[in-house]
Amino acid sequence: MLRLTLFSVGVVLVLAAPIVGAIPGPGGIFVFAAGLALLLQNSLWAKKRFVQAKRRWPKVGHYADMGLRRQSAARRRARDRAITVARD
Repeated sequence: MLRLTLFSVGVVLVLAAPIVGAIPGPGGIFVFAAGLALLLQNSLWAKKRFVQAKRRWPKVGHYADMGLRRQSAARRRARDRAITVARD
Protein backbone atom coordinates (compact mmCIF):
# COMPACT_ATOMS: atom_id res chain seq x y z
CA MET A 1 0.00 0.00 0.00
CA LEU A 2 2.81 2.42 0.88
CA ARG A 3 4.61 1.65 -2.37
CA LEU A 4 1.49 2.40 -4.41
CA THR A 5 0.98 5.64 -2.51
CA LEU A 6 4.58 6.77 -3.14
CA PHE A 7 4.26 5.84 -6.80
CA SER A 8 1.05 7.88 -7.06
CA VAL A 9 2.70 10.88 -5.39
CA GLY A 10 5.57 10.57 -7.88
CA VAL A 11 3.16 10.60 -10.82
CA VAL A 12 1.37 13.65 -9.42
CA LEU A 13 4.68 15.48 -8.96
CA VAL A 14 5.84 14.69 -12.49
CA LEU A 15 2.50 15.87 -13.89
CA ALA A 16 2.58 19.02 -11.72
CA ALA A 17 6.11 19.97 -12.83
CA PRO A 18 5.04 21.91 -15.97
CA ILE A 19 2.47 23.85 -13.94
CA VAL A 20 5.01 24.72 -11.25
CA GLY A 21 7.54 25.47 -14.00
CA ALA A 22 5.32 28.28 -15.27
CA ILE A 23 5.93 30.12 -12.01
CA PRO A 24 9.15 32.19 -12.14
CA GLY A 25 12.13 30.34 -10.74
CA PRO A 26 13.52 26.83 -11.06
CA GLY A 27 10.77 25.13 -9.04
CA GLY A 28 9.56 22.88 -11.86
CA ILE A 29 12.93 21.17 -12.16
CA PHE A 30 12.97 20.22 -8.49
CA VAL A 31 9.37 19.03 -8.52
CA PHE A 32 10.08 16.87 -11.58
CA ALA A 33 13.26 15.45 -10.00
CA ALA A 34 11.43 14.54 -6.80
CA GLY A 35 8.65 12.85 -8.76
CA LEU A 36 11.14 10.97 -10.93
CA ALA A 37 13.01 9.76 -7.84
CA LEU A 38 9.79 8.43 -6.32
CA LEU A 39 8.83 6.73 -9.57
CA LEU A 40 12.22 5.05 -9.96
CA GLN A 41 12.26 3.82 -6.39
CA ASN A 42 8.78 2.31 -6.53
CA SER A 43 8.23 1.04 -10.07
CA LEU A 44 10.03 -1.70 -11.96
CA TRP A 45 8.44 -0.44 -15.20
CA ALA A 46 9.89 3.06 -14.65
CA LYS A 47 13.32 1.62 -13.86
CA LYS A 48 13.36 -0.33 -17.12
CA ARG A 49 12.37 2.76 -19.12
CA PHE A 50 15.03 4.81 -17.32
CA VAL A 51 17.71 2.26 -18.24
CA GLN A 52 16.58 2.30 -21.87
CA ALA A 53 16.76 6.10 -21.94
CA LYS A 54 20.22 6.06 -20.34
CA ARG A 55 21.47 3.69 -23.01
CA ARG A 56 20.05 5.86 -25.77
CA TRP A 57 21.24 9.18 -24.29
CA PRO A 58 24.19 8.39 -21.98
CA LYS A 59 25.07 12.03 -21.27
CA VAL A 60 21.57 12.78 -20.00
CA GLY A 61 21.62 9.55 -17.99
CA HIS A 62 24.85 10.64 -16.33
CA TYR A 63 23.27 13.89 -15.15
CA ALA A 64 20.16 12.05 -13.98
CA ASP A 65 22.32 9.67 -11.94
CA MET A 66 24.14 12.61 -10.37
CA GLY A 67 20.87 14.34 -9.54
CA LEU A 68 19.37 11.20 -8.04
CA ARG A 69 22.63 10.45 -6.17
CA ARG A 70 22.55 6.86 -7.29
CA GLN A 71 25.10 4.70 -5.48
CA SER A 72 25.56 2.44 -8.50
CA ALA A 73 26.55 5.46 -10.59
CA ALA A 74 29.07 6.57 -7.96
CA ARG A 75 30.63 3.10 -7.91
CA ARG A 76 30.76 3.05 -11.72
CA ARG A 77 32.49 6.47 -11.84
CA ALA A 78 35.02 5.37 -9.19
CA ARG A 79 35.72 2.17 -11.11
CA ASP A 80 36.19 4.08 -14.37
CA ARG A 81 38.58 6.54 -12.67
CA ALA A 82 40.61 3.65 -11.23
CA ILE A 83 40.88 2.03 -14.67
CA THR A 84 41.97 5.31 -16.24
CA VAL A 85 44.63 5.86 -13.58
CA ALA A 86 45.88 2.29 -13.97
CA ARG A 87 46.30 2.77 -17.73
CA ASP A 88 48.37 5.94 -17.31
